[in-house]
Amino acid sequence: MKKAGLFTAIALASSTIICAAQQSGKAVPPPSNRSYTTGELGPAAEWKPTQEFLTRMYAACDKKAADYDKCFMGQMSNAGAPPEVVHSTRMIYRSLGEVAIVTDFKSAGPVDMARVEFPLRATDNAGLLLVNGDPKVLDVDAMDKLNRREMEAAPHFQAVKQKYPNADVWPGDHGGAMWPQVTALPDSGIEIVIGYPILDGCPTCTHVGLALFGWDFDAKGKFVKTRYIPLPPPPKKLRRESVPPPPAAVP
Repeated sequence: MKKAGLFTAIALASSTIICAAQQSGKAVPPPSNRSYTTGELGPAAEWKPTQEFLTRMYAACDKKAADYDKCFMGQMSNAGAPPEVVHSTRMIYRSLGEVAIVTDFKSAGPVDMARVEFPLRATDNAGLLLVNGDPKVLDVDAMDKLNRREMEAAPHFQAVKQKYPNADVWPGDHGGAMWPQVTALPDSGIEIVIGYPILDGCPTCTHVGLALFGWDFDAKGKFVKTRYIPLPPPPKKLRRESVPPPPAAVP
């Protein structure tokens, strides 16, 4: 995709997510002065790995495939990572089977959000996890958890498929600065709204649409379901006759 088109798609996706989230419920302010137990991930789990650390880690662990996770976490400790950081990597590994480093953390309520880096992935190293709920760790790119039945029945997606038969929803880009919108549910739970690109058949193919899914949790943080969020209709174009004339030049 051309760079200008990509920027347009990102801007459209951001505004659409905000609009859809506003329609789905009231935004939830982040919790203040929350304390985290030993078994949870919190702000202390944040750590920014340097390229020097990654180079040394690869050199030390590449030949230890059977115990890669232990070697990786040992290298983290050797590099000065605090115990909370190593604990977060261990917790994620036990849940997902992948080593990951929490680079950013945001409180959201009964569950929280963590941006992570998967250093062993060849591409798409940035990830987004929903943590401290039940289950303890959820990867928003677990595509099997998305409610595809609702999406495939939606007029918007059907229109995209009619024009692009190979189009499908793919994992999103989680390397940006914006956090997903969090909205309140009637049962005191929360919904976290995640946007996913609709691509024309492959990870590097043309971006042809956007799909929004809400990840719903109850008041105790138990994962309930995902739901497809219908996109609002596009804004009507401003008619030419309604555009005000430019101001007259001042002599």
